[in-house]
Amino acid sequence: MSQLQIGFLVYPGVIQLDVMAAYQVLAFPPNTQVHLVWKNLTPILSNEGLTLTPTVTLADCPPLDVICVPGGGMRQIEIIKDVEILDFLQQQSKSAQYVTSVCTGSMILAATGLLQGYKATCHWAFRGQLAMMGVEVVPQRVVVDRDRITGAGVTSGIDFGLTLLGLLCGEKVAKMAQLMMEYTPEPPFNAGTPETAGEEIVQPLMQFGKPLLDAFLAQTKKTASQLNLKS
Repeated sequence: MSQLQIGFLVYPGVIQLDVMAAYQVLAFPPNTQVHLVWKNLTPILSNEGLTLTPTVTLADCPPLDVICVPGGGMRQIEIIKDVEILDFLQQQSKSAQYVTSVCTGSMILAATGLLQGYKATCHWAFRGQLAMMGVEVVPQRVVVDRDRITGAGVTSGIDFGLTLLGLLCGEKVAKMAQLMMEYTPEPPFNAGTPETAGEEIVQPLMQFGKPLLDAFLAQTKKTASQLNLKS
């Protein structure tokens, strides 16, 4: 089998599990080469303080079969406005088999116009903002619409990765990766969605995240305006 080139955009403030959950899955087959792509090769800090080292620059990145954009914290707003990053994604999308994202990475894709006319998902707290950028938002853990594949919140990266791996290498390989990871989740609490968590958990979390939500909303309105969409 020919080598598949898979690239994750990484940047200061990226959510590390948005990257690593899917990375773990997609690095399983021997015919995949997975890159961490950034402007330079200087180590960066994730939103959680974990150091990630890019493996290839934007300029030197090979044509990718899959480009994946993970979400980030407050510094993701800078990426949404970064013309160099948006141009890179647009160029890679022209030849990629799949253009993908995890969590709020779909908002970066939307800023490029690459999700216009597609169904997509993101973290539950940002679905309304993603819709403001002209995306048909579907509240599912993984959404596949032609050559666009998007994952919901952080941990959906595993489900996203397995879905994508099945498309790239076949269901048997994806199942082998799942077994290798012993991925059979049994969370200790039934609080993984707003519906199951209940208002007594949702409201404090929303208040805790209000600065991030407000900052994203301000940028989302600007982006929607630039895309000539109603906000």
